Amino acid sequence: MTNAFLMNDWYWFGLAALLIIVEVTFGASFFLLWLGITASIVGIVAWILPNLQGEYQLLIFAVGSVMSIVFWRLYLKRHPIKTDRPTLNRRAEQYVGRTFTLSEPIVNGRGKIRVDDSSWRVEGQDLPAGSTVLVVGVDGIILKVKEKRDNS
Repeated sequence: MTNAFLMNDWYWFGLAALLIIVEVTFGASFFLLWLGITASIVGIVAWILPNLQGEYQLLIFAVGSVMSIVFWRLYLKRHPIKTDRPTLNRRAEQYVGRTFTLSEPIVNGRGKIRVDDSSWRVEGQDLPAGSTVLVVGVDGIILKVKEKRDNS
């Protein structure tokens, strides 16, 4: 026998079970599920080809893991998860469409508003403090605003 690195198929099945159990227990957004499925596929390949060297098994696992995660991300992009609360955990997006008063003037396109007990940076046309603004968008943690007029 050569000095080749051999791995038993049961190593892969054990790893697959461990990854899937951790996924179910901690809910890692299906990331570990796909790694577990890939590990089980490598286990099947190692069972069918018992003399397959460990380096090739690891290569199959690495390539399979990257491919499965990329395909999952593409699937999610095309078929987003539907929810009745799409802005949950996206605090800034919850403010789009709401009206606030500037706590600091917008100078050179930047200012601040107070929302409850927090302060938010805003971007928009220059306006004095106390002006009423409408949040029209979000860029990261900066709210995009425009002046709210009585008729708009």
